[in-house]
Formats: sequence, C-alpha cells, structure tokens
Amino acid sequence: METSITLNPAGFGARLPLDEAAAFAVEAERLGIDTVWAQEAWGTDAFTPLAHLAALTTRVKLGTGIAQVTARAPAMLAMSAMTLDDLSGGRMVLGLGVSGPQVVEGLHGQRYARPIERLRETIEILRLALAGEQLVSNGRQVRLPLPGGEGKALRLAHDPHPDLPVHLATLGPKAMELCGEVADGWISTCFVPERAAAATDALTRGARRAGRDPSAVAIDAGGPIAFTDDVEPLLAERKRALAFQLSAMGSPTTNFYADAYRRMGFADEADAVRHLWLAGRKGDAAAAVPDVLATATTMFGTPNMVRDRMRAYRDAGVTSLRLEPVAPDPADRLETIAQAVDLAQEVSAEET
Repeated sequence: METSITLNPAGFGARLPLDEAAAFAVEAERLGIDTVWAQEAWGTDAFTPLAHLAALTTRVKLGTGIAQVTARAPAMLAMSAMTLDDLSGGRMVLGLGVSGPQVVEGLHGQRYARPIERLRETIEILRLALAGEQLVSNGRQVRLPLPGGEGKALRLAHDPHPDLPVHLATLGPKAMELCGEVADGWISTCFVPERAAAATDALTRGARRAGRDPSAVAIDAGGPIAFTDDVEPLLAERKRALAFQLSAMGSPTTNFYADAYRRMGFADEADAVRHLWLAGRKGDAAAAVPDVLATATTMFGTPNMVRDRMRAYRDAGVTSLRLEPVAPDPADRLETIAQAVDLAQEVSAEET
C-alpha cells in the first residue's frame, strides 16, 4: 500500500502560500510519500503547481486531483498531461472528474448535462492523443473535427505517452462502472472502508464488462490523520467538515457526496444533517453526524488505533492511502506524515 498527500488541501489545517506548500511536498517526498495530488476547484489550477513540483522533486508521482473535464478541451488535457510527464521524467498521473453543476455552470459556463457521457468521450479522445493517433470523435458531447467547418483530423505533435495513467474521481454507480471500464485508477472522495462495497462493486462490474481484472484499477482513498490520546476534539471538527460536505457541497437539490453516503447506509443520517444545515442550524447539523461516520472516515488516535484503521483501508482494497494531517503547524504535519508512512509500510508488509 503506497501513500499520498494532497498539496495544500482545503479544510485540513491552515492553507500555506504555494511556495511553502511546495516545500512541504518536497519534505513529504523525502519522508517516503509516493504521490502528491493537486486540487482544482475555483482557486488554483491543478497543473501549474505540479509543474513547479516537477522541478523540485525526483521520485514522487504528480497527480491532478482532479482536473475538471468541462474546463478544458480533451486535446488540451492531453497536451498538458504529456508536457508535465516530460518535465517530471514520467511521473504524471492524470486525475479527472466532472465536478458538479454549481461549478460547471456557475464558473465555466457549461451545461452540466450528461456528465458521464462527457467523461467517457473525453477519455476516448485522450487515449487517442496519448497513443499518437488522429483525434476523431463522433460523440454527442465532443465532435472532432467540428462538422461544417474547415477543421481536419489532427494528431498532436508530441511523442506518444500511451502508458500515462488516467484516474477518475467518481461517485455514482454509473460513473463507478465507467471508472472500472476505462480508467487506471479511482480517486475516492467519500470512502468508508467497512462499507466500501457500495462503491467498489460498481467498479468491479465495469471492469469485468470490459474484460479487465478489477484488481488492475488502483484505489486512492484515505482521510484526516492525527496521533493523539484524545480524539474527541478532532472528531468534533470532523463532524463539522462532514456536515458541510453533506449539505453545502452542492445545491439544495443536488449533492453527490450525500448520495454516496446514502448508498453506504447513512441515508437517514445524511437527510437529517442536510435538513438542519439548510434550516440554518449548522451546529445542530454537525452534532447530528453519527459518531460511526466520523470515526470511519478518519485515522485518529494512538499508533495502534491508527494502525487498525490503516488495516481497514488495506483490507478494503486501497492501494494508495491518502494522508491528510490535521495539525495546523507544517512541522507537526510532517511529523505525522513520517510516523504514518512507517505505519503504512508495516501494515503493507503484514501477512493478510
């Protein structure tokens, strides 16, 4: 089981200036982290910080976690990914996602219509580009060349990168099936190890339908981590974050994160939290998050407690454990990473 971090994640400790976040990632590589993911929402883009890291690091994989497919044409995604793969010496991981209607329609001015279809067509074109083929698509979302104009089918003037890994951040069953069918890996955003089948069963269906071995699809999942003898204050903070995710990360009618937790068996709890939040009772909404959900989506406690949580992720099929240290001080976060990497290596070495 490898380990990963997110560059300057929102919601876990104080955000750092980008130069300090990059220095943090360099130290994390020295401590043994295998992958650094760069986020993209409505702030920094995902590629530019990774290009900077490519010059500062030598081993760690550099992943977009995630790049939004509605924000770029498929050809531009391929060009950015292959350029970064060259700059990093073959360390690029292209993580993609469809985001949600608030961002897609509010920020990028694109209709959030048939997002899974758009994702599939984007990947089909990406695979052509990475293989050095002409870019031709007769899809409903993307047409190449554009009909009725002067365009012609082109191939990128770039050496092919057919083995560049493409990972997807997906949530719903149909999207999970697509991930299993066409992707090299899955980037999880809602994951309870003990209830992982709610998502991974769909991934397995997609892989088998495509004649693939489901175990060939890497899984990156994890959560907040802290070594402490007193987990209660941290769990209270985690409940506030989950209440926000269940209620505010979406519109009053659309929340894919809440839907994911519903499929894991938390339907009544998710609805109760969302009802309280939308009524303006945010404190009550956080209090309504069940202890089991807060505990199951974190790695808090003594080293033995954290080790047990890591075993749960390993046993659920996770191949890369994402570590999100909650300490506000960067030095304390690095100390947490150092201890966590050692524990993850111990857990990986165990006979199961």
